[in-house]
Amino acid sequence: MKLYDISVPISADLPVYPGDPPVRLVPVTAVARGDGANVTRLEMSSHCGTHLDVPRHLREDGLAVDRIPLERLVGSCLVVELEGVRQIGRAELAHLPLAGEERVLLKTGNSRLWEEAGFTDAYAALTHEGAACLVDAGVQLVGIDYLSVEPFSGDGSIHRALLEGGVLILEGLNLADVPPGHYELLCLPLCIRDGDGAPARVLLRSRAPTGSAEFDPHTSRWPLS
Repeated sequence: MKLYDISVPISADLPVYPGDPPVRLVPVTAVARGDGANVTRLEMSSHCGTHLDVPRHLREDGLAVDRIPLERLVGSCLVVELEGVRQIGRAELAHLPLAGEERVLLKTGNSRLWEEAGFTDAYAALTHEGAACLVDAGVQLVGIDYLSVEPFSGDGSIHRALLEGGVLILEGLNLADVPPGHYELLCLPLCIRDGDGAPARVLLRSRAPTGSAEFDPHTSRWPLS
């Protein structure tokens, strides 16, 4: 078994979505200046870096992050690769075996954007048809490897379609080193009371022993027995 940490480190250099407050790490006490311990004040938004979007993000009466059952955040997960795709619609998802998959992570060219300084609006994202495809397939959590599952030009309606369709949204992942396939997802957002979202530490644990055959999400080919 292998563990992949697919979270992005929180730092002052971390890109943030335009309009969100920047990340600040302010030393309160420091050993280097003679204090007894290092203590840092953190300033960031609830949607900083790797984070979970929940229904309360868009609805005052929506389910808050501290009320999300952990069973929805831990369990079987399919990572699919969509290299060279900017608009992820029904056509891009239709050939993938989404039926029965509760958690799906979209690995795109976005993962390389973490190597760039600052925010870029040229990232791969879902279309309305792609969001509807995931809802229709019964997916309960979708993740993507940049700060929004919706295009920068979006108006929030793709987020709304997913969240109101029962799909939690996991954004800000780094899937650069993760081969497509099946894993166990371990997603632990900060337990913020009545939170509209929360930064999260997210891991993938490999399920298949080395050398075993399983579905190839690159090509939709099933291994021959």
